[in-house]
Amino acid sequence: MTPQTLLKHIDEGKLWSNEELTSIPADVSQAYQTALQVRKLREARGEQPRGYKIGFTNRSIWERYQVFEPIWGTVWNTTLTMANAQGEGTVDISHMSQPRLEPELVFGMRCTPPADLTVQSLFESIEWMSSGFEIVQSHSLDWKFKVADTVTDSGLHAHLLVGKQVPLKDVASNGAQLHELLAGMSLELVHAGKVAEKGHATNVLDSPLMALLHFMKALRQCPGAPDVKAGDVITTGTWTDAWPLVAGQTWESRYDSLLTGLKIKLV
Repeated sequence: MTPQTLLKHIDEGKLWSNEELTSIPADVSQAYQTALQVRKLREARGEQPRGYKIGFTNRSIWERYQVFEPIWGTVWNTTLTMANAQGEGTVDISHMSQPRLEPELVFGMRCTPPADLTVQSLFESIEWMSSGFEIVQSHSLDWKFKVADTVTDSGLHAHLLVGKQVPLKDVASNGAQLHELLAGMSLELVHAGKVAEKGHATNVLDSPLMALLHFMKALRQCPGAPDVKAGDVITTGTWTDAWPLVAGQTWESRYDSLLTGLKIKLV
């Protein structure tokens, strides 16, 4: 598929045909170059990159989706919403393809991390963290795909809702301490008054901070990929499975420590 065709599917929320799906090369490096071409098309029409999403960091769901490595994609001003003071947000899913919900931890970047990437140097590059809901989508029927398909599909990113920001300086004094604190966290994903699933931060490559470290290294190995910059938001991967969505639903996340929960209403 051409970048123009891929973007048309994103805009219209329509599934790829089987012919379109089978036309996607299996080479992951090539898939990132295609995704970067889609990024340029979106920038050319006025959309502004606001950061990145990291996907498939949760090892517990790799077998289910037959994707065995993390991926990444761009977050846009058009796909980013900040929750209100009550920790609530409303998202329109009417033009999304097979949307699913993922509770995640989001980082806000203070600056571009240095070339010497360590847990500590990354810690020093982060301004804040927050709860988040990422809505992911797939243009491949029934979420059946190869890893290159997910990369070509802009990392499956559809929307990101960001909760209350917690300054990192109020949480930990160094990278090792932050990793330890995050690794001990858990959350409950609640729908219709019932806990749908309990998730653990250790599912995410041992902690969201480690997921961010992995992503930074991968990003800088990708030719042509823009580096992370001050003000970027980066969402680090789901703590649970991805849950199918329909308009009219309300979902809520409840964290056991450090972060306030988040509520999302779907229209």
